[in-house]
Amino acid sequence: MHAHRPRTPATERTRRWFMNRSLLLGGAAAVATMTGCSAGASDTSGSASGGAQSGTPSGGPGGAGGMGPGATEVKYADFKGVTTDGKVVDDLFSIHSTGVSTDAVVKAAQAFLDGLSTKVRRASVFDVDDDEWLAWSNVDGYEREGARMGDLTEKQRNLGYALLGAALSADGLAQTRNIMKLNAFLGDYNGGGKETLTEGHYYFTFMGTPSTSKPWGFQYEGHHVAINYFVLGDQVVMSPTFMGSEPTSATYNGEKITLFKPETKAGLALLRSLTSAQRKKVVSADEKGGTDMVAGAGQDNLKLAYQGLAAKEFTSAQRQKLLDLVGVYVGYMDDGHAAVKMKEVEEHLDDTYFFWIGESEDSSAFYYRVHSPVVLIEYDAQSPLAYGENAQMGGGGAPSGRPSGMPSGQPTGMPSGGPGGGGMGMGGTPTQQHIHTIIRTPNGGDYGVDLLKLHLETDH
Repeated sequence: MHAHRPRTPATERTRRWFMNRSLLLGGAAAVATMTGCSAGASDTSGSASGGAQSGTPSGGPGGAGGMGPGATEVKYADFKGVTTDGKVVDDLFSIHSTGVSTDAVVKAAQAFLDGLSTKVRRASVFDVDDDEWLAWSNVDGYEREGARMGDLTEKQRNLGYALLGAALSADGLAQTRNIMKLNAFLGDYNGGGKETLTEGHYYFTFMGTPSTSKPWGFQYEGHHVAINYFVLGDQVVMSPTFMGSEPTSATYNGEKITLFKPETKAGLALLRSLTSAQRKKVVSADEKGGTDMVAGAGQDNLKLAYQGLAAKEFTSAQRQKLLDLVGVYVGYMDDGHAAVKMKEVEEHLDDTYFFWIGESEDSSAFYYRVHSPVVLIEYDAQSPLAYGENAQMGGGGAPSGRPSGMPSGQPTGMPSGGPGGGGMGMGGTPTQQHIHTIIRTPNGGDYGVDLLKLHLETDH
């Protein structure tokens, strides 16, 4: 058993009921309680868009909409992952050699841990199957465990960035660092969140001990970033990985930063390659809601039916554009393991669905989803909360909104719009200046859970 600060019932309430309590307070009280951004619905199998567009937060207490304790308190032992119907597809993943070394990330992780004080290290290391894996959020004010970057020395932080550099590609590291910088920009712009809206409010936690043979992993988490990185031998699972920003383009400390252009362009390129008949099957609605993401934080056992058009109905050129799109997200992990993941995606390409909400101009705010047995990707251009003329809250305070997993949608069978649909203060026009993305591995693959189970079953 690894030593770390035990979570008391009070801590659990603070962390895992934080989002629920904030939503239930509603209005100005919620703004005072919660900061951050929004996304996520629960079961959308009976919904065209996966999210309503107006009204109050969805799902009553305990409902599938994400407000009840059950929706955000999945324990590791009860984890299934994203499924289409609640049943995990078997035999999708196996323990095997990828031929891609993990030595660099193991050494970087050990160096970072060795550089921490005894107290911080003990508070940052958990068992490999700890519930801490699932206790992440994209909200800035969420109470987190682990080593906070802003509390470390420059040498310790550099060791942390070296770990990210070993785990991620050059693009992935740049994306992560730029999200952190724009988080600090938002704090300066907004005039609030002086602790959380900074480059320093990001945390490392470790599950297990870095090893080239035994299972372990780490989580890097803060506002608009959650990277879950599991390692078993030379196999890597980097999901769920959440990345977002508001704004997505700004100048910070003299540096012009623009995020999510590859994700935006690749999505548009695929949609525009479709015939009119294909687009009728892919596009659910021309009007984009304030938030449509369904697989955000707290949605680890999400049931999500396939929607849109399967790639088996695509031309070879369209299939390549689909792979190019997936490659943008997968490409944020280190190059060798990204290639391994892309091979896995290609093996299920016929059963990969593409779904779209919104218009398709270069500047349009839209939502798209790529969904197969082994990958789930969402891109969601959302309503402004704390930046721009249409932001829901002006300067002088922290940004408001729902965290990922606090959805705008509702349980299947509940009408949209009225009570149970929509969201808190999400009536503004969506914009590409506020984007959320996520990549998951359905059917038990997230957090490397399926691989760990196989490892334990076969006594590797």
